[in-house]
Amino acid sequence: MRIGHIKLANRLFAAPMAGVTDRPFRQLCKRLGAGYAVSEMVTSRKDLWASLKTSRRADHEGETDPIAVQIAGTDAAMMGEAAAYNVDRGAQIIDINMGCPAKKVCSKWAGSALMKDETLALEIVEAVVAACAPRNVPVTLKMRTGWCASEKNAVRLARAAESAGIAMVAVHGRTREQGYTGQAEYDTVAAVKRALGIPVVANGDIDSPQKAREVFAATGADAIMIGRAAQGRPWIFGEIAHFLETGEEAPPPRVADVRRWLVEHLGDHYSLHGEFAGVRSARKHIGWTLRGLPGGDAFRDEMNAIDSCDAQLKAVGDWFDALADKEALMPRPVARTSAIH
Repeated sequence: MRIGHIKLANRLFAAPMAGVTDRPFRQLCKRLGAGYAVSEMVTSRKDLWASLKTSRRADHEGETDPIAVQIAGTDAAMMGEAAAYNVDRGAQIIDINMGCPAKKVCSKWAGSALMKDETLALEIVEAVVAACAPRNVPVTLKMRTGWCASEKNAVRLARAAESAGIAMVAVHGRTREQGYTGQAEYDTVAAVKRALGIPVVANGDIDSPQKAREVFAATGADAIMIGRAAQGRPWIFGEIAHFLETGEEAPPPRVADVRRWLVEHLGDHYSLHGEFAGVRSARKHIGWTLRGLPGGDAFRDEMNAIDSCDAQLKAVGDWFDALADKEALMPRPVARTSAIH
């Protein structure tokens, strides 16, 4: 699997998620089996580049290759500048966000709202490719199936993007109108795959090894991208890799291993985000990880009142240490989606 000239470890990708896929989480996903992970979206607004949020998102210190940064915006020239800015700070792949359905993004006609203005969308693609090509940096595109059910233009836009120099397209199998409701459909992803000569990635509702295999078969995609199912369960990439290779389910990780991974992740998280933001933004990662464990919900409520990184880390370690069976396996999650028919 390659994106341009860059060879990837496998065909299992961690999707970009605002507020989630910071550098520590990307590193954890890669460590546990993801072959590729994309950053949170970085704004194209130059006046915000010096902000604490953007500077953290552009921090790639110690990150394993390849470093992929997603950029978002509505002005072609500014998006070209944003691409160059992030390449200068270590990005090896630039991803254009035309997939985010969030109202605060789409209200400014960024993210998946760009699919409603194909002329502007293509201008942005051309500007970003022009900024990256001299630096030998591939550009990818993350998109939806369309703006709404009656305006599914993913195939047309993907073809134009390929002609403009895009190296890979990832398609979430929902329209912008759907947000994350209902079920993802993969017929459109398959149609994009048939129409293009570059790699195509399937995204949406992939939450188990079995579903991963079904989506590969249904779409013919070159890779799959996993978002929400990796929250609190970053080892899903390793589970999928094992299943695709052997046809058998890997045993869930031991609770003791999850404790170690979480504690190490929290340390990395605090070092990036600092005391105030770190302890607060870590709460969701802890809560996701404890889902399904006995007493996890009660501890999550207790942990949300802690406002010190050291105290939070100690509380997490102590809680895991107090579990009766240290060698127990993590519970398997209940699949949130149905099989493909």
